[in-house]
Order: sequence, then C-alpha cells, then structure tokens
Amino acid sequence: MDFSSSIPCLVLTLVLIVLLYSSIFRRTKTSHAKLPPGPNPIPVLGNLLSLDNKPHKSLARLAKIHGPIMSLILGSVTTVVISSPTAAKQVLLKHDVLFSSRTIPDAVRAHNHHELGMPWIPVSPLWRSLRKICNSQMFAGQSLAAEQNTRSSKVRQLLSFVRESCDNGVAIDIGKAAFSTTLNMLSNAIFSVDMIDPGSDSANEFKELVWNIMEEVGKPNLADYFPALKMIDPQGRRRRLTGYAERMIGVFDELIKTRLLARTTAAGSVETEEDLLDTLLGIEESSHEIDRRHTEHLFLVSTHRIPLFSS
Repeated sequence: MDFSSSIPCLVLTLVLIVLLYSSIFRRTKTSHAKLPPGPNPIPVLGNLLSLDNKPHKSLARLAKIHGPIMSLILGSVTTVVISSPTAAKQVLLKHDVLFSSRTIPDAVRAHNHHELGMPWIPVSPLWRSLRKICNSQMFAGQSLAAEQNTRSSKVRQLLSFVRESCDNGVAIDIGKAAFSTTLNMLSNAIFSVDMIDPGSDSANEFKELVWNIMEEVGKPNLADYFPALKMIDPQGRRRRLTGYAERMIGVFDELIKTRLLARTTAAGSVETEEDLLDTLLGIEESSHEIDRRHTEHLFLVSTHRIPLFSS
C-alpha cells in the first residue's frame, strides 16, 4: 500500500475534524450568551458565506436587516459588528479602555511583532511609551515640517532622473520611480540616507517585499476564523510573513550598526545625527522599557507609510 498517496486525504480529514469540533465547541460556549441579533449560522462555517469580496458592503447590507448592533459567527469566532454612530461613540469614547485591545491576526504573530509592534500591544506603560514616541517623533507635525527640505530635494532628484531618462530615450517605470522617491524621503527622515536608487533593480525588490508584508497581513486567514488551526498555519501566512519581516529587520540592523560605528570616533567622541534613529538610540540608552527590538519593530511599522504605486 502506498501510504504517501493517502497523506493528503488524512490531512484533509484531520482539518475537517478540527473544524467540526471547533464549531460544536463554539455553539456550546455561546449558546447561552446574550448576543445581539444576527443571521443564522451554518455548521462549521458560521456566517462566513454572508461576506463576499467586499465585506464592508456585505456588513452594511446585513445591518439593514439585523440592526446597527449585530453578531456574526465567523468560523468559530463570535464577532459583534457596530455600524451605528451612536453605538460607535459609546464603544470608542465612553468605553474605549474596555475595547482598546485589538484582535491579533495570526500572521502578525510572526517574529513576535504582536508583542513588540506598537499597534498590537495591549494598553500598558510600554504601549504608552511607544505611542508617545510615535506622536512626538515619527508622525508629529513638527517633524514633518522639519523634513520639508528633504522632501523637496527628493522631488528634484526624481525630476532630474525623469529628465535624464527622457534625454537618453530610456523608458521610465513610473511606479518604481515614485516608490523609490517616497521610500527615500522616509529613510532620510529616519536614517539620513537613501535606501535605494530610483533606477535600480533594488527598488522593485524592496517594493515587492513591502507589498508582500501588507498582503499577508491583509488577506483572510483560516487560522483567524478557526483558532484550533493556528498550530499548523494551514495557509502558511505566518511562516511567509516571518521570512519577510526577518529580511526587513535585517536591513534595519545594518543601518543601525553603521550608525553606531559612525557615532564613536577613534578619539572616543560621539557624533550625533538629527534624525529619528539617533533619537531612538538615545531612548534605548536611558530607558528600561525600550530596547533594540522595539526600535526595529517601530521601523517596521513606519514602512506602512510608504504608498505602493502599481507598476
């Protein structure tokens, strides 16, 4: 008997058993809960089939039937959907502390980002410290104003690149050039260096890396709807995102090492840079909460500011 040919059938059977068990456990756990009205779930899948490829429109349609506060069973996860401004105000303003912690997608657990990345950390002293850094350093209006000269310089470089390409009769990949300019604006604000050349192949490689990270986080994941499947990561999203995050953090590590080497001269004096990296290195030295891992994951979050232009 060829056992190798039966392995896919055994895996599929095991997954179906896990899903059925999760569905039964979910119904038993929530059967007596006081939940808002909602569409009747079907076995195993719950209300997943009620959501199409535009979930926001599906939720708006369901809200007209079941009301502004409704419950949905997504796989084995019970979800309460708020679509009323009045109810949203109660949740987001009056009871914000109770609802402030986010549900963590399984893919975000890659490289421990859920424990180190500011958007996913529960409200705590560490979260407040990281939020303060973001508000006062990364995304503050004063910081953006200070970067005006850098942004103007990068735009002039882009125009010069376009003019030179036109003079030489070379075709321009507008998406790659615009992405490179935007990335270099951000990298100069953080590291005081250009990360890529607008005309190089590295622009497409870095763009693809950022896109892959956002895609893996944003796409539906079976492990989020059936938590019992998290241990096997059936779609491989967490596994792939771990690889992407390691590559991105590797780039940041090299830039940090270069800065630390440049800060200490042969005479032992310290050279400082007026950028975010120098500020965070100073915070690391004086703080017992923030360390190198938090700095790396703050930079990982900052890459989400980069628009991804289509090629």
